[in-house]
Amino acid sequence: MKKLDNHPDSTIIDRLGGTGAVARLCEVASPSVTGWKKRGIPQSRVMYLRLLHPEAFDVAQQGQSASAAHPEQE
Repeated sequence: MKKLDNHPDSTIIDRLGGTGAVARLCEVASPSVTGWKKRGIPQSRVMYLRLLHPEAFDVAQQGQSASAAHPEQE
């Protein structure tokens, strides 16, 4: 089975304290956040997390993140 590469948003999740911390912030199960590391953070969650912790996105914007993939929604 081919190993899937992590999405660039996994860096944001790591900056926010990891899977468990982001799951608690977003009030979702940890496996959901684990999926986000593979597929990207849903746009509504990106907006929420950006409001809470803009510093986690400052460096991430240099690369491709979910928020950069959908600039029309910002």
